[in-house]
Amino acid sequence: MTSPPQLEFLAAGGNRHPSAADWVPGLLAFGAGNNIAVWDPDDLYTTGIHTLLNGHTDVVNVVKIVEAASGHYLISGSCDNSIRIWREQPQGQYPPFQEWACMKEHSGAVNAIAALPAKGVLASGAADATVKVWRIASEGVSLVQSISLKPRFLPLALAVVDVSDGNIVLAVAGTMASIQLYGRHGDGDFELQATLTGHDGWIRSLDFLPPDAERSNDILLASASQDKYVRLWRLRRDETTATNGTNGSVFKPVKASLSNKTQHVGFDQDKYAVTFEALLVGHEDWIYSARWLPQDVSSASSTTSTLLTASADNSIAMWSVEEASGLWVCNTRLGEISSQKGSTTATGSTGGFWIGLWGPDGNSIASLGRTGSWRRWSFDQDTDTWDQSLGVSGHTQDVAGLTWAPDGSYLLTTSHDQTSRLFAQWMRGDKLSWHEIARPQIHGYDLNCIATTSPHQFVSGADEKLLRVFDTPKPVDSLIRNLETQSSVPNGHTAPDSDEDASNHSALPETAAMPVLGLSNKAITAPETDPEIAAEVNEVSTTPLLPTSTPSHESHLARHTLYPEREKLYGHGHEISCVAASPTYPLIATACRASSIDHAVIRIYNTNTWREVKPPLEAHSLTVTDISFSADGKWLLSVGRDRQWVLWQYHPPPSDGDTKAVSTFTKAAADLKGHARMILSCAWAPSRGETGSDQAKQYVFATASRDKSVKIWRLESSLSATDGSGAAVTLLHTHKAGSAVTAVAFSAATWSDNHMPITLAFGTETGEIGLCTLAKNAEVTDWPGVTTKMVEKCLCPSKAITALRFRPGFNRGPEMLAIGSEDNSVRLLTI
Repeated sequence: MTSPPQLEFLAAGGNRHPSAADWVPGLLAFGAGNNIAVWDPDDLYTTGIHTLLNGHTDVVNVVKIVEAASGHYLISGSCDNSIRIWREQPQGQYPPFQEWACMKEHSGAVNAIAALPAKGVLASGAADATVKVWRIASEGVSLVQSISLKPRFLPLALAVVDVSDGNIVLAVAGTMASIQLYGRHGDGDFELQATLTGHDGWIRSLDFLPPDAERSNDILLASASQDKYVRLWRLRRDETTATNGTNGSVFKPVKASLSNKTQHVGFDQDKYAVTFEALLVGHEDWIYSARWLPQDVSSASSTTSTLLTASADNSIAMWSVEEASGLWVCNTRLGEISSQKGSTTATGSTGGFWIGLWGPDGNSIASLGRTGSWRRWSFDQDTDTWDQSLGVSGHTQDVAGLTWAPDGSYLLTTSHDQTSRLFAQWMRGDKLSWHEIARPQIHGYDLNCIATTSPHQFVSGADEKLLRVFDTPKPVDSLIRNLETQSSVPNGHTAPDSDEDASNHSALPETAAMPVLGLSNKAITAPETDPEIAAEVNEVSTTPLLPTSTPSHESHLARHTLYPEREKLYGHGHEISCVAASPTYPLIATACRASSIDHAVIRIYNTNTWREVKPPLEAHSLTVTDISFSADGKWLLSVGRDRQWVLWQYHPPPSDGDTKAVSTFTKAAADLKGHARMILSCAWAPSRGETGSDQAKQYVFATASRDKSVKIWRLESSLSATDGSGAAVTLLHTHKAGSAVTAVAFSAATWSDNHMPITLAFGTETGEIGLCTLAKNAEVTDWPGVTTKMVEKCLCPSKAITALRFRPGFNRGPEMLAIGSEDNSVRLLTI
């Protein structure tokens, strides 16, 4: 470990809150769980998220980027009642933002933030029904005013605008159908000056369009509501001072029949009349966000003032004034039109768009959907259309399990957000990036564990009593292989045999679909005899559902990358807790949650017949938390909440052709008090000793526990062992960690060289990752010294680590460690 670990890839899903993201040139920041994800959408290398800033202890609801002379500032508000300000670091430093200030004056979740950097004004609204006004200066942040909202409502949206010298207007809206306008003169306090009524539902978004000479210095305010409408309000200087310049303006005064009572904001000679300007009708569901096209851009997509709205009706709309009629019309609509109304994205429901953002140049937009994934569109001037481009995606709840393909070609992850996701590399020339390529399983239960049985098959367990087995469909298999072979860069990865690979590929199903009221993905293979179905399937097969040379977009991932379900495995009486696949034999081992010895059994299934290998293995008295097969498949290790580890020896059926002979497992060794607290994870090191020699074969395994320790054990197996079980286990080393150890993994590199060191990674409850280098020396009988290095905090998750796995199949070059965490993130570190 000469060089420190490097972050290769980060995936995290965005938070569903209309204010939880902001976009400036080269930087899109959004809330991802309790972290803030930083992404550059214009990055040529399509790296995706490059940083997760952690500081908040609960979900981030609002993110605002403020541009100052000294660089960018990020302002974030969270359900932990705090507001944090992050200052940009000098170029080249990691992480790129450092926490600069933290304000904890609110007593409820912070839901809205508005800033006026030129005046040093920051306003925040929270679930304590107050709006607080702060002054930002170079020396720090100070609270200037606290406004208790009357009548009491929770602010969900804030907007602030500088109307004229020294006069500021603050708009506040939320869980009430009206908008309150507050005015402030100089350094005084904000005073309530007007209340705008007209909406029939909660108001989710407010945005001011600042004064502009072309619009006779009028200000427009857009308000988006759950009543399915957007209302526009005009702030115009009182007639006595502002009659000039109205003629020839695109924005003609509204007719009297549409206008309601004129309100006034401002002070003395700087008074503004507030009138209702337009009602934008067109969305069919709640509208979550409304954003004006930035004023300082000359966009090819639009030359007039344009409003972008995002709605729960699965559409994003752009509104502008039609020159001929002077009416506000929707001139572009993006998103999905779905005829199906299912409960998940797999059955037709996209869940709508929660955030819609303009790109800084006005020629691109980004939106966040229910799945936590970002979709991005770019305007093509030649065709005059908006084309979808690559976004970023990730899990929106705790990542519960992860596993690599046996050949290391892809990573499968599973989460309590009820999805399994597949990540793979995209190589093109010297550019290399990781992307979500498929979403094999979109389920109705929280998923807990996952294991690959072959390069084209995996099994997963959820909060249900059965396991499900899935096969890779042909389009996804082709896409993974195409993305990996576009490169001339050697990656230390040996390609599979082409003939065998081709025959495996031809046997794969075409694609899968999920019935609206079901949980089982049905395979769609060859045309049926029924002519109607045949026509439908032919249409499916001729039109490629997936791109063939670029990663999938979110519209593909949410619908067209499901894996067909091959089999269901029954037997357990409670929710599945863990699953493992044998690397050499057609076996998988599973366990479920248990509070008695009857349920705390390990069930073995044969992956050729999908029958259970009886009898189940009984030894534990509480939930089995982890199980693992040794590299040669001859030993099974199980650990549990009852603080014991158990070793099982596998006896394969004799190869003499006896069809009635069955394979069996026998209990070979156990330690009833292996640790002082429950054991949470276990792992095998690559085998020691020669397979063909008569001497005892040595195995090494590690166990990790809530007692803040990792223990490394040696198993010596020989046919002449005295206790008849053929196994003797000794404790080699105990490593103490700072907190409960929740995951452990050995590097996948084989010990081809006698003096090759091996790496053991462990993860803790607080998100720390430690790397132990274990030297190997053939002459020494006991394990030599262990050196431990902790990974830098900025590269580690902010919550407990749930899973660690080293990438297999890579015997040269840097090793890669996959990390799953309760902070919703999946990380890849090169070591």
